[in-house]
Amino acid sequence: MSTKDTINALNDLIETAKDGEYGFSECAKRVQSPTIKETLLRRSAECRTAAAELQSYVRQLGGDPADSGSALGALHRGWISVKDALTPDSDHRMLEEAERGEDTALARYRKALKADLTPDARELVERQMRGAQANHDEVKQLRDATVNA
Repeated sequence: MSTKDTINALNDLIETAKDGEYGFSECAKRVQSPTIKETLLRRSAECRTAAAELQSYVRQLGGDPADSGSALGALHRGWISVKDALTPDSDHRMLEEAERGEDTALARYRKALKADLTPDARELVERQMRGAQANHDEVKQLRDATVNA
């Protein structure tokens, strides 16, 4: 188990969590349903908490934690804005974008679990991945419920 590998993997996940925080927040601004808006804002806050937890652990390992999202996440948010300008918002479309973001998050968590993590970091990543999976599943369920709405 390598401390350097652990720090690198956790910093990637910090960027992922920040991307989720910003992405859920942007989608929440564009939905009409108060229930969906509340869900997306709650997910944004959970991502913020996950990032803070990862940042704290990176500091405990003596590393310098990432403090922003990834370039890919910024590109995705930019794409949402471009699509927003070209087509009217719909709750279904915003949930599709949120689900796409969660697909990316799950892939990055799977990648992190392949790294040479310390045992405590592995436990943290596995727990947070379960949260990302729950986010994905809830967003997918909401998206499916809005298909004909």
